[in-house]
Amino acid sequence: MNSFRRVVTHCRIGLHVKKHSLFTTVPTQICYSFCTRSFVCNLHTFGANNMSQKSITSFFKMTPKKAAEVNLENHDEQTSNGQRLESNHSEQDSPKSIKRKCSPFNSETSKKSKRLRIESSSSEEGSAEQVGEQEKIKVENFTKPKTDKSTEEAKIEKSSLVETEESKNKKSEKNEAKSVIKKESEDIKAESSEQTEVVTKSVKKSRSPQRAAKVEEERTTPETKKGPKNVMSFFVKKEVNGNEGEAKETGVVREEDYNPAKPKYHPISDACWAEGQPVPYLALAKTLEAIEETSSRLKIVETLANYFRSVMALTPDDLLPSVYMCLNQLAPAYHGLELGIAETYLMKAIGQCTGQSLAQVKAAAHKAGDLGRVAQSARARQRTMLAPPKLSCRRVFAALQEIARMTGAASVNKKIAKIQGLYVACRACEARFLFRSLEGKLRVGLAEQSALQALAQAAALHPPGAARGLAAEQLKARLDEHARLLKSAYCERPDLGALVPALLRHGAEALPRHCRLTPGVPLKPMLAQPTRGVHEVLDRFENEKFTCEWKYDGERAQIHVPSSTDGTSPDFANARVFSRNQEDNTSKYPDVLRRLPALLKDSVVSCVLDTEAVAYDVSNKQILPFQILSTRKRKDANEAEIKVQVCVFAFDLLYLNGQPLVKLPLADRRELLRTHFNEVEGEWQFAAGADCSTLEEVQALLDESIKKSCEGLMVKTLHGPSAAYDIARRSHNWLKLKKDYLEGVGDSIDAVVLGGYRGRGKRAGVFGGFLLACYDADADEYQSLCKLGTGFSDEQLRELSAALQEKAIAGPRSYYRFDPAHAPDAWFAAGAVWELRCADLSLSPAHRAAAGLLHRDKGVSLRFPRFVRVRDDKAPEQATSARQIADMYLAQDQVRNQAAKPAPQDDFY
Repeated sequence: MNSFRRVVTHCRIGLHVKKHSLFTTVPTQICYSFCTRSFVCNLHTFGANNMSQKSITSFFKMTPKKAAEVNLENHDEQTSNGQRLESNHSEQDSPKSIKRKCSPFNSETSKKSKRLRIESSSSEEGSAEQVGEQEKIKVENFTKPKTDKSTEEAKIEKSSLVETEESKNKKSEKNEAKSVIKKESEDIKAESSEQTEVVTKSVKKSRSPQRAAKVEEERTTPETKKGPKNVMSFFVKKEVNGNEGEAKETGVVREEDYNPAKPKYHPISDACWAEGQPVPYLALAKTLEAIEETSSRLKIVETLANYFRSVMALTPDDLLPSVYMCLNQLAPAYHGLELGIAETYLMKAIGQCTGQSLAQVKAAAHKAGDLGRVAQSARARQRTMLAPPKLSCRRVFAALQEIARMTGAASVNKKIAKIQGLYVACRACEARFLFRSLEGKLRVGLAEQSALQALAQAAALHPPGAARGLAAEQLKARLDEHARLLKSAYCERPDLGALVPALLRHGAEALPRHCRLTPGVPLKPMLAQPTRGVHEVLDRFENEKFTCEWKYDGERAQIHVPSSTDGTSPDFANARVFSRNQEDNTSKYPDVLRRLPALLKDSVVSCVLDTEAVAYDVSNKQILPFQILSTRKRKDANEAEIKVQVCVFAFDLLYLNGQPLVKLPLADRRELLRTHFNEVEGEWQFAAGADCSTLEEVQALLDESIKKSCEGLMVKTLHGPSAAYDIARRSHNWLKLKKDYLEGVGDSIDAVVLGGYRGRGKRAGVFGGFLLACYDADADEYQSLCKLGTGFSDEQLRELSAALQEKAIAGPRSYYRFDPAHAPDAWFAAGAVWELRCADLSLSPAHRAAAGLLHRDKGVSLRFPRFVRVRDDKAPEQATSARQIADMYLAQDQVRNQAAKPAPQDDFY
């Protein structure tokens, strides 16, 4: 019986809602009326924009109170006899009438029915405009009695409607409504205290019209605006999966709308993730996409710096993975951690995920010239029933490292499965840059120096507002100082795993103390600028003391000897030998490591030496050509099986007994080298040379070096600030003078092989010619330089053709710049570097080298190029740059006579 009384109470609340406006304070009520004709109820829609008023009122209908009381009496009589009540609709009733069985229910089930939630798609603005209308609740009665009803029932329904409008028993029914409202408020308060406050305000407003103005004022305050805009928002369940609702609630922009290139970018309010959240991989992909569409280097640096600023301000732990992925690296170069995934496997991963065959993916890649765009297009056409978790920067970076470390017979399938797991979770442009990272090149025009500049700029502007109030000159000076400190620290210790945490924790000003030259961490060597004659040497070092050392035709070797644990003796067991590319060549030179104790004197505890490893004939005591050195096994060499012996020529000392020496002048470094190290003929020797001051002395020393099988001379400043060791810089304080510089072009050229032309006649079955290119670091692309077909022996041509077949690809990469009229028969992945000689350089409309630097439409090509040797010690990115090609062109006499040569500038490489 008590259960039915509660049902009647609900009905009474619904019946009197029009008069007292109490229904605005409770959730949607379903009022059960036990009448003999129909079940009716009432629902106030609370302004839900995505549900039509007609559809709501057709489902929920209100029954007058009198009918409910009549049915209750009948219901009591029937339940006393143990019978089950059921609404007895006649067959002539309208099909819109609702048939439903009524049964007693407890308060718990009542709460569930009252907490009906619907998804609201209305915007904040729309909801705000509708609040005023929703405060006036309109109750419509859609249940009119049918013609077959008795006259008595019709009178009862009519009188009940009148009494609902003009009832005099407001007090008792109001109290009953209050009790129900109180229960509902307590239930809902457990879900949201903020929403309960809105309900309370609505109750007060409905009771007292005098307080309407005050409630309206409270509702329009900024604090209230942050909460629900109307009572219907009480029941709205918003999704928080990166949609618009999430963006408005968390105060961040949508990930799809993230734009780090926007003017007046703010690192917090313009970010697409909240503080402490993992950085979405889509944010990094959007940044790289913006950089790819930008040609201005300053804009590229600014865009990347904006992204770094947001990461530093919100999620600093993700800064290191972000920097690594912007540089397309997984670890420092000396770790040797590389993905090593063939293009075919990447195509197979795309095909298996998208239902395409390998042939289809290959055809699409050949047409687009970019496997990343093919992956993005295929992923955009794919639909999934359940969206996988979104990718974050830390997750992608960890997955790439895991792929690189996979080894063994089943590693290929494991790698493909791991790639597929990432690929299916890609959104928007994520797939494009994911597969470019897997290929090994992002190809967005982002060079290492630009990334370091952006990181320094972000550090200078962190935290937000750090540069506020600075004048333009002060801001520029601050940015330049941070860039100088960061680049210098990175040159001394090129390990982002140490530099980035130190930058976040201590700032750029403290980097020189925390990122110093350390044995075991290779630094990028200092390089020399080429010169075409002895007279240029004297012009450059006029009124300065300089020395001339023999330039050996070997391989750069940076030898690191750390100290023991107690710091009292050298640790030969952990000594390392690194190449100019920072690759670990320790296993290539076991004989060199064995001789180390004979090199170091007792005064040496730790050191870093800059040397040249040269093939050496021990019996004849003669230097051998570089081609013989290149025949040594590159890794895991066994000393007993080594046939080509080497002699190490030391020419610089960079670190001694815990102290970096790179800031000292060369004269002091050379003195320390000769004081603390020994010479052993045929094993360890100091670079031969002499201090010169006249043209005749330089010329005599050059001739002597050539007679001793050397390439020429290295001319270096001895004293002053210009005599310091400029790490990772091609400096004019060091000049190289080779024997071939005295005629033709001032330097040999290291070019990258892009394609091959099928041989004919005598060269049938092999490649008879090749398309070579220089590297443009600013645009991150390879630009065609010349067609090469001379300088090879028949044996060399067969060997080179066989080696290049392994690098064959279906078509040119998107970052190859060439004239289609000179397209080769076969394309190769950029990897092989060859040294060339030529007679001179000329402007050419057929090649794209240095295009735009010297002429608007023409590039530079080589005249009469000839092959010299393969440069296994150089990566494609270390080939002769477009800027160097332009400088060589301008250095020619016929060109210099026409226009003044620009002032020389040192450059990082």
